[in-house]
Amino acid sequence: MDGRFAELKKIPAEPAVRLLAGANAKLATKLPLPASASVPDVLAGLQAAGAQVDMLRLLSVALPGRERSWWACLAGRDVCAARGEEPPATLLAAEAWVYRPGEETLAAVQQALEAADADDDLTLCAMAALYAGGRLGAGDYAGMAAPPGGAAAAAFGVNVMALDRPDMALEDAAAALIDRALDIARGGSGRPRQKEES
Repeated sequence: MDGRFAELKKIPAEPAVRLLAGANAKLATKLPLPASASVPDVLAGLQAAGAQVDMLRLLSVALPGRERSWWACLAGRDVCAARGEEPPATLLAAEAWVYRPGEETLAAVQQALEAADADDDLTLCAMAALYAGGRLGAGDYAGMAAPPGGAAAAAFGVNVMALDRPDMALEDAAAALIDRALDIARGGSGRPRQKEES
């Protein structure tokens, strides 16, 4: 297997197809792999096929909730930087929940989401955090199940938005987002390139 996909300790050992099915997600690329193929094996197959968007899709369902939310928040920061905008309250609340997950920070995410402007597309970051635990929210919503795959779809969506970067070709931007997710899956911060540059 490609070393790029080794030691992804945060990713479950379940077959990729099972994780995708649990999140109501499908890959556009058909691979000649058995149904029992692991996430690293499928990622390697997708890489060989040049299917970077499908790699992002698979990583969005394979990362655990908190790690997925952090990946979404980092992509949200990329979107803000590309637009020259300050992070909205939805992104800041999601980051606060990642740093200190709990009912209080989850309730703040929910409040930020409810108060968000209609044109705040970084509500996706808040949705990734809000649904990360499989619940619809905090308080009265805690006993209700989140939409299956809702957190993964939100994280995928914000990462797709982050592909549009003025300083980087599309393929390079996708590779950077994938590498970030892989770093998080190894237990890293998701900022391997920043460390190298500093």
